[in-house]
Amino acid sequence: MTILVCEDEEILLTSLEFRLRKNGFSVITAKDGKEALRMVEEDKPDLLVADIMMPHLTGLQLVDYMRNDLDLDIPVIIISALEEEETVLEAFKCGANDFIAKPFKPMELVLRIKRIFQERQLATS
Repeated sequence: MTILVCEDEEILLTSLEFRLRKNGFSVITAKDGKEALRMVEEDKPDLLVADIMMPHLTGLQLVDYMRNDLDLDIPVIIISALEEEETVLEAFKCGANDFIAKPFKPMELVLRIKRIFQERQLATS
């Protein structure tokens, strides 16, 4: 399973990449929304983890474009320091599958990713 992690905070990006690889996932990374969009189109990851606040294209714009313009059903987990209810609702309205508020433990993200993959596997069997 390949996971695209899009995060402009270098330390968090490195930490998430390390934890996901350690848990057996293949990981590709992007530092801004424009780069992430290109990778979604070219690499077709199995799941996207995206920060809301990123240069060039926000995480919400990225999800909206994936769902409405590209018609992709790639699962998405949005991560954000913005915890307002409105932000969380907007993420789900755009098509996110899950939302995690910063700060969070990388292992929590791993568990949420595994849950999404298990749910998708059950839905197809």
